[in-house]
Amino acid sequence: QVQPVESGGGLVQAGGSLKLSCAASRRFSLYAMGWFRQAPGKEREFVATINWNGESKYYADAVKDRFTISRDNPKNMMYLQMNSLKPEDTAVYYCAAGRIAGREASVYTYWGQGTQVTVSS
Repeated sequence: QVQPVESGGGLVQAGGSLKLSCAASRRFSLYAMGWFRQAPGKEREFVATINWNGESKYYADAVKDRFTISRDNPKNMMYLQMNSLKPEDTAVYYCAAGRIAGREASVYTYWGQGTQVTVSS
C-alpha cells in the first residue's frame, strides 16, 4: 500500500516558483503518480502525471510549459516544480498513486491530504 504525503506548499507572489514534494511508502516504484488540485468552489482537476519509471509525463494545458513533474524512485519521492505561478494556480494540491498515468482522478487509488498553494497578485 502507498500512502502519499505532500509538502512544500505556501504563499508566493505571482511570477514566483514553488516545488512540491510527495513522499510515499515502499513499493512506490510500482505506481504511476499524479498531481491534482482543487480551488475553492471548484472541482478537483488534473495537473500532471508520470508513469512508474518517469519516461511518460502528461500535463494539463493550463500548466504545460510552467510546471514539471518528476520522480526519484530510490527515494520514494515525486516532485512538482511550479514556475511562473499565477493567481489562478491557487488551490490545494494533491498527490495520488495509481496503476496507470491517467488524467482522470478515478484511476488513482491512494491520495494524500493535500498542501495549500496560494499565489498573490
